[in-house]
Order: sequence, then structure tokens, then C-alpha cells
Amino acid sequence: MADDVAEQSERLRRPPGIRAIRLGDTRVSFVPDGVVPLAPRGWLPDTTEEFWAAHPEYLDESGNLVASIGGLLVEHGERALLIDAGFGPRTQPAEPGEAHGDIHGGALLKNLADLGRSPEDIEAVAFTHLHVDHIGWAWHPAPGGDQPVFPHADYLVAAPEWAQRELLESEGTTKEIAAALAPRVRTVDDGQEIFPGVRVQTTGGHTAGHAQYVITAGGTRLIAFGDALHSPIQVDHPEWSAGNDHDRAWSAEHRRRLVAELAKPDTIGFGIHFADVVFGRVRPGGDGPAWRPLDA
Repeated sequence: MADDVAEQSERLRRPPGIRAIRLGDTRVSFVPDGVVPLAPRGWLPDTTEEFWAAHPEYLDESGNLVASIGGLLVEHGERALLIDAGFGPRTQPAEPGEAHGDIHGGALLKNLADLGRSPEDIEAVAFTHLHVDHIGWAWHPAPGGDQPVFPHADYLVAAPEWAQRELLESEGTTKEIAAALAPRVRTVDDGQEIFPGVRVQTTGGHTAGHAQYVITAGGTRLIAFGDALHSPIQVDHPEWSAGNDHDRAWSAEHRRRLVAELAKPDTIGFGIHFADVVFGRVRPGGDGPAWRPLDA
């Protein structure tokens, strides 16, 4: 037991690697693109110095949360869907006073190749929301040219997110970025099946039209919940909203419902920013954290 706790603590503090699990005939894989450090009290402003002093296992050597960046590859037979598209081939230095450090991207295409897929295989990119660390490779041209990275892909965006995209300009999604996405955008509605066994659920909270994706196969349900949660610690404290949540009260309410759903039998969660513990189950009420990483 002590060894398991030590390994989990190490994984909480390190950048992610490729992780893959099977749900019946469907394979889902985390495709890392990069990483960003998050100042714990800046990102989760309702926390205290005393809390983090008591839980150093969540913080790296610089005292920050390690937030992974990437996408979720969903494969069913020969077909392939990507949920979120990382930050893209660039580094963005942090501005003074921001709650995050330098954002690093660029690894997604190599990791996609390591999983046996090329960008040409992706039939659609489904976004949880339109922040720049989720749309990066979709609006950048392919390396060495001016063509899209995913040449055959539609870009699936929840209808309320696309309709209110101007609200995201303060978070870096400029009019120019939105215009680069627009020719390929296809809006989707709550409950719509977008891929075999994959349905969209519009949640709001983090952004006005934030969405999560529910993948059901092999008698198991996986909820890819996007930025409803940024750290596994929020599973134990769903009342803690991120400082950049569009509607912090609604985000907290959704998180409470989400954690309850994740605690149901045959349910797995996918946390895109969860360092190296992106796949897990929720087991509340026991010893230790409620988020229990899968050994994927």
C-alpha cells in the first residue's frame, strides 16, 4: 500500500506519458502535447497555504501543480476521433501576475505517430471548449506548409460555445484564431452521438458552452470531462473552482454532479490536465484521495 501511494504521488508531480486503455472494441489513448505549471492558490483561489503545506504530493519541486496538455484519441475499428488538440507547436511565456507558468506544446503529432496514427486518419476533432490549450494544432498550419494539420477532419464544437466564442477573446482565443477554425466548424448539440459510442454533453461552467464527451463501450462508460476539473484534488473538493472559470458557481455545481457520476460502477474518468494520472476511477469515502489512477 505504501508503495502504491508513493508511486501515485510521483505521478501527480510529473509530466504525462502516453496512456491507453480499452473499452471493449474501442481504444482510448491520451496523446500528450506538453505541460504547464499552475500556481496552486492562483489557479484554485479558494484554497489556503495551510492546505497545500499539508498536501505537498500534488506539487512539483517549484511548488506548482503539473498540468498536462494534449488530446484523447478514440479508435473504433479503422476510424479515429480526437478530443481536443493540445497547445500546438509553440511555447508561450507567462505574463506577470498570471496563475500559470510558461505553456509548452509541440509533442502531439509525434505521440500520435507513436500510437500508429497520422493526422490524415483523424475524421473529426471534437473540442471540450475553445481555450488555446485545447485547440492548438487545429488552428496552426501543418509544419512546413499552409495546409491544416488534420486535412480530413471536421471540428466539432458545442453550439453554445461557438455562438458565444467572443467571450473567449480575453483567454487568448482571438478573432483571428476563431476565423482560422470557422471553415471546418460543425456545431453539435447536447446528447448528440458524434462517433460510435461517443456522445456530447453540454455542461457550461468553465466556459459558456463547455462540453464533456461520454464514451460507452464494452459495458464501461468513460467521461472525458475537459476543464470541469484541473486537478485530482478537486474530486475531493468539488466546491473549488478555477480562477478562470466563466461561471464559478455553476462550475462547482456541475463538478458535484460529475463526481457523483464518476463514482458510479463501471465508470472511468479522463482528466486532460491531471499530470500523469489522466485515467482514473472515483472512490469516495475511503482512505486517501478519491481519484484512483488506472495503471494504463
